[in-house]
Amino acid sequence: MRVEDKSASAALPFLEGLAEKSVRDLLSGAYLQRFPSHVELVEQGRHADFLHVVVEGQIEVFSRHRDRETTVSILGPGHCFILAAVFLDQVYLKSARTISPARLLLLPAAAVHAVFGSDPVFAHRIAAEMAKGYRSLVKEVNNLKLRTSLERLANWILRQAPGSGPTSSFTFPFDKKTLASKLGVTPEVLSRNFGSLIPYGVTIDGKSVVVKDRAVLETLAKPDPLIDDPAA
Repeated sequence: MRVEDKSASAALPFLEGLAEKSVRDLLSGAYLQRFPSHVELVEQGRHADFLHVVVEGQIEVFSRHRDRETTVSILGPGHCFILAAVFLDQVYLKSARTISPARLLLLPAAAVHAVFGSDPVFAHRIAAEMAKGYRSLVKEVNNLKLRTSLERLANWILRQAPGSGPTSSFTFPFDKKTLASKLGVTPEVLSRNFGSLIPYGVTIDGKSVVVKDRAVLETLAKPDPLIDDPAA
């Protein structure tokens, strides 16, 4: 790794505050790389050799079974994947690919294990990341099992819509096929659900979404912080 890449990597929140030796050990053999969109980074069933930290861009974590595929999560800067496989020295249970141009820090699994055992600050950080991952999974299970597909879409739109004012707009951060997979529906069902949101003041034109009255949409979505608040 180049000197400037090491300096940039050491400043990332995931490594910030660690002892200098811990940072050196983690970055020894690490890579800071750029990837174009639609590149598969890890494949389920393969052994976990690196912990991936997202520096820029968006990553889709997904699973395959026979001819089926489902999106598990969408990750942005600051997130890492797939920590459980690295920590347990097991194979990946999920795959991951870029859905936009991305920059990632790849930390060797062996270095992660070694520093976990020697640096309590890093051990606490790993434990916190795994706890957040578990809570995120519970929220996603509750979202899928306790809501209709239309309610899931409405809550997703509310989370994407900026600000707290009555009117807002945003652009789809990824393609609609990926959104359908993330929400656990087919693209056809997603398209019908878009139409069902019109009476609730939501209009969709291509990649643009306009929420005309947030309060009206909330009557359908009934957002719950125990499911929808990423900080809860």
